[in-house]
Amino acid sequence: MLRSRSGFALLLMLSTALAAAAPALAQEASTAEQTIDVMNTLFGKHPGARANHAKGVVAEGSFTPSAEAAKLSKASLFKGPAVPVTIRFSDATGVPTIPDGVADANPHGLSLKFKLSDGSEMDVVTNALKYFPVATGEEFRDLLKAAAESGPNAAHPTALERFAAAHPAAATAGETAKTPSSLARQTYNGVNAFILVDAAGKRQPFRFRFVPVEGEEILAPEDAAKRDPNFLMAEIGPRVAKNPARFRMLAQLAEPGDPTNDATKPWPDDRKTVDLGTVTVSKVVSDSAEAEKALLFMPNNLTDGIEVSDDPLIDARVQAYAVSFSRRSQ
Repeated sequence: MLRSRSGFALLLMLSTALAAAAPALAQEASTAEQTIDVMNTLFGKHPGARANHAKGVVAEGSFTPSAEAAKLSKASLFKGPAVPVTIRFSDATGVPTIPDGVADANPHGLSLKFKLSDGSEMDVVTNALKYFPVATGEEFRDLLKAAAESGPNAAHPTALERFAAAHPAAATAGETAKTPSSLARQTYNGVNAFILVDAAGKRQPFRFRFVPVEGEEILAPEDAAKRDPNFLMAEIGPRVAKNPARFRMLAQLAEPGDPTNDATKPWPDDRKTVDLGTVTVSKVVSDSAEAEKALLFMPNNLTDGIEVSDDPLIDARVQAYAVSFSRRSQ
């Protein structure tokens, strides 16, 4: 049975309304379009807002590479001085007014856009989940559709229960992300695998991880639920203005046999991690709501020395983000 994390409880509560209100998905619609259609119906259509992770705050900072990073990758990101970074923290779901402390606001997201020395950009998209509930875009669409068919009057086992039984990670992934005391006190994981390529052409599969230098601090659910609805979004600005928040950018390195094409399967905790550098968050932008409208973070927007893996979810996310961006830009 799916638990109340990562928006899945909200999926369950609203599934009756979704089943009644959602138009039939056009046969010619792409998987990405179908996914965004379900999200828009489930969470509502909010002009200018993202279909998922709608509530957020934009900040600015810098990235300083470590000496070790340049040994693993020839990427310009890991050479030379610090580069500017645009950062967006976010809550889950497509509800722009979701309270920050409720379970359905998990997993919180951290997206980064690095401004490289040659004028190009590189994006990294992470969240607080330790692994993803499904492995492909089609499965994510099917998860949403299963929730839509599983209202309180549905016979058991419901479509959602059957889906969870066939996809074990869908029932457990949400429990790996919990509410922090601050957006600066949460660990953010890259659930997809990427490839580091060094100057000699050696290829090393890895997953991103951003760990707060101050340490992670998680609230008890009952404490989080009592907080002000905007406590996370309101706290981060004054916090970093007083003392910039820092995150260690880590690469968890795969060993032979570790799957790179399945985001539902985390690699063992004993896998080597390498410190790639430090992200410093120095200020929240003056008009965050306006700034985020133009921001699009694409997991495949990389640079020479970092490549996508064979994980099919990367392209699925790219396609869905593009559909969402097109609709919110209209």
